[in-house]
Amino acid sequence: MKKYVKDLQVAEVEVPREGYILLKMQPADGILPEIVPGQFVEIQVPDSPTTFLRRPISVNFVDYDKNQLWLLIHAVGDGTKRLAQCKRGDTLNCMFPLGNGFTIPECDDRKVLLVGGGVGTAPLLYFGKILREAGCEPVFLLGGRTGNDLMQLQEFEQYGRVYVTTEDASMGEKGFVTNHSILTKEKFDSVSTCGPKPMMIAVARWAASQGIPCEASLENLMACGLGACLCCVEKMVDGHNLCVCKEGPVFNTDKLSWLN
Repeated sequence: MKKYVKDLQVAEVEVPREGYILLKMQPADGILPEIVPGQFVEIQVPDSPTTFLRRPISVNFVDYDKNQLWLLIHAVGDGTKRLAQCKRGDTLNCMFPLGNGFTIPECDDRKVLLVGGGVGTAPLLYFGKILREAGCEPVFLLGGRTGNDLMQLQEFEQYGRVYVTTEDASMGEKGFVTNHSILTKEKFDSVSTCGPKPMMIAVARWAASQGIPCEASLENLMACGLGACLCCVEKMVDGHNLCVCKEGPVFNTDKLSWLN
């Protein structure tokens, strides 16, 4: 898939919760190219003396009617904190779409479980939309420490049923996503997950125990986004190390060394 380096202008800014910002961006000229759910963007951080490399951000959503690309950013370091200061009308230089995304089922009527935690829920929104358009049934299972950690619930509900867990029982069922009762009540054709690595490993192990194919979108540190710097390598079950940014970030969990 062709990659682009384009200036994107911030059209809208939302704050879904403290420490997070949602940038809805449009190309300064032209229209958005084809973008696959699970791919990511490398953003050049302006006016930051401590940030020299681009920052990788998952594609949250693509609205082709408005020609908008949504990026949900967690402000945790100097680079992302600077991005969180962006205002409407600001321009950011972006390299995209990067990496390989989630697998779209070839036949419809497939029930796909999408499991996310924290900012890892971000790429599942666009994936849910594409699954629904493909005739599948996406079912979202989202987890957080508290109800305040859960974002974009209304947006997720547009594309499928939404179930949640919180560690303090402030919303949904108490516990982790792998403890939710939906896992014992329904059968799924496949599972896709993104979020903290311990959560994804638990989801992958549950899927393996059920004989269900599972894909995980990894969040390794990705400096260049092109497979050149080797910062993001992940060990595979066959002993090889692959660059997450180039070969992933989405992998079938059977290929990862997690289950060994």
